[in-house]
Amino acid sequence: MAALNGKPGQRCSVAEWESSNRLMSNTAAQSRLASQRIRQEGRALRDETANKTQWDKSDSSRRLSERIQEVSNWKDRLESCAQDVAQEIKVLTKIKEETERALSATAVPLEVSTECLTIRERRRGRELLIDPVEAELRKEVEAIGRAQRSLQQRTSKAFQQLCLLQEARQQVISDLNSKTEALDVDRTCLSLTVTSADISLKPDPLRVPPGSTTPQQWEQFSRYNVSRAEEEMLASLNLREDIILTIAQVQNELQAQYIATNFALRKQAHHLQQAYDELLWQQKTTKEEITELERDICGLEEDLRAKDAPLKLVHTRLENRTMRPGADLCQDQVQYGLLDEAKQLDGSATSLKQKLSEAQHSLQILKQHEACMEEDLSCKLDALSLEQQSLETRKHLANVSRDQLDPGTVTSLTKSTRDGKLQP
Repeated sequence: MAALNGKPGQRCSVAEWESSNRLMSNTAAQSRLASQRIRQEGRALRDETANKTQWDKSDSSRRLSERIQEVSNWKDRLESCAQDVAQEIKVLTKIKEETERALSATAVPLEVSTECLTIRERRRGRELLIDPVEAELRKEVEAIGRAQRSLQQRTSKAFQQLCLLQEARQQVISDLNSKTEALDVDRTCLSLTVTSADISLKPDPLRVPPGSTTPQQWEQFSRYNVSRAEEEMLASLNLREDIILTIAQVQNELQAQYIATNFALRKQAHHLQQAYDELLWQQKTTKEEITELERDICGLEEDLRAKDAPLKLVHTRLENRTMRPGADLCQDQVQYGLLDEAKQLDGSATSLKQKLSEAQHSLQILKQHEACMEEDLSCKLDALSLEQQSLETRKHLANVSRDQLDPGTVTSLTKSTRDGKLQP
């Protein structure tokens, strides 16, 4: 029988085989332990990442909600601020229109005052004088000029303040629109879930967008817009109060000057009427005196003519007695009496002539003064007519100043706006 040949190759011993089996078992056990550890760690990591993901998602949603609330608060504040600014613009616009109307209302008083000055320039003679009426009229013109300049300055300031308010309101509205858009974006983000259809992976989602601001800058920006708007509203409120005060001061000043001017006009017209009546009486008595003087002059002339016959008689007697002859040419009592009579008649004629000359001179003076009084009466009558015309011209000013410069409406608007519209 032939011998069996062994399988070619290296043979291992039983000890080596048993050692290999043990190594295989140990390796399998270690691998299972490692796998179990990895499985436990994997499960723990799954739970941890799932919890972390859920927490982070919840935290992000919470932060979004808080951010939405914060933005909503600022949005409400900006809306309120925008409404306040709009109301302030409306009120300031109204008071600006009131100021413009008050400025326009000064045109008529200025025209009337100037017309009165022009009317009174037509006075003649000594009636064309610088009197209290002219002084008051010129004061009135100056007061109206000051009022116009003051009201024009307030109108310009109101226009500038309106521009600043519009600019502040536009900035607030722009910030408000940004807040509205940001709220829409954040509310959309808050409404998204893992099952939403429009979610997807984005390229470079961790990038910082250009123009980004910090929360402090964001809040400072809105706070500045609100603060600036409130400052402009406060400035507008102060300006409106200043305008109300200015209109009231203008009204009081013009009304006081109107009363003073009218008083001076009436007083001057009264004095002028008194002077006219006095001069009219003087003229009447002067005419009566002229009539009496002319009658007396006629009497003096008649008396003077009446002295001619007695004077001729005495002269004839004296001349005839010079023809007495011889010793009968005597300076007797008859001669002395005739001489005294001649002297007396010459003296009487001289006195009558002198008095007649004086009377005629006085008559000439009276007639000249009467002519002057006639001219002066004409001037005074014209001046009185001009004063009455000035008073008539000024009558329709009685309702202009108070009706067109009444600040009651805008004052109530000022108070209503001040009662709580500018709280920070």
